[in-house]
Amino acid sequence: MKSFEKLLLTNKAWAKEKVEDDPEYFLRQAKIQTPEFLWIGCSDSRVPANEVTGTAPGEIFVHRNIANMVVHTDLNLLSVLDYAVNHLKVKHIIVCGHYGCGGVKASMTQHSLGIINKWLRNIKDVYRIHRDEIDGIPDEEARADRLVELNTKEQVMNLAKTSIIQAAWKHHQRPHLHGWVYGLKDGILNPVFDMAPGTHIDPLYEYDNL
Repeated sequence: MKSFEKLLLTNKAWAKEKVEDDPEYFLRQAKIQTPEFLWIGCSDSRVPANEVTGTAPGEIFVHRNIANMVVHTDLNLLSVLDYAVNHLKVKHIIVCGHYGCGGVKASMTQHSLGIINKWLRNIKDVYRIHRDEIDGIPDEEARADRLVELNTKEQVMNLAKTSIIQAAWKHHQRPHLHGWVYGLKDGILNPVFDMAPGTHIDPLYEYDNL
């Protein structure tokens, strides 16, 4: 049996089990989704949002990319953000990095990785801003893990700089922004940063006509 065929068989068994446990399960799922959370996570296959948070389908809206980045020119991310905030009306947005992130580790080197160089440049900027702190850490793995934390914090701040979030804060007093880091070695989510609605940011990034 080919690997992708096994996935299809597993899917059928999963769907059958769900219906046996709750005949209305998929009928409810098909009608509407009302998630309270938007999750912006890393594409790493070891960090599935639903599984690590124990949430069911329909409870968490998910966007993933390499190293859980919030890039102001990323129309994919901004479209997801706009839909989650203005249509789904989520109350919380979680940016979740993870220790041992390959994208973060790669950004700390001078190795050329082709097109991904352009994406990792955004993480290199975070490294440059915090270079003194990171380079002062003697252990290589600990340096990378600290950059994971700092990068997560920067991406939360990037969310706050968007007109989408600022308008929602101004008119609806939501969503609450969270920066978490997941531990691959222990499965624990570590909160590293938090921004409540209306948190002050540098006026340079504020919009006064929303």
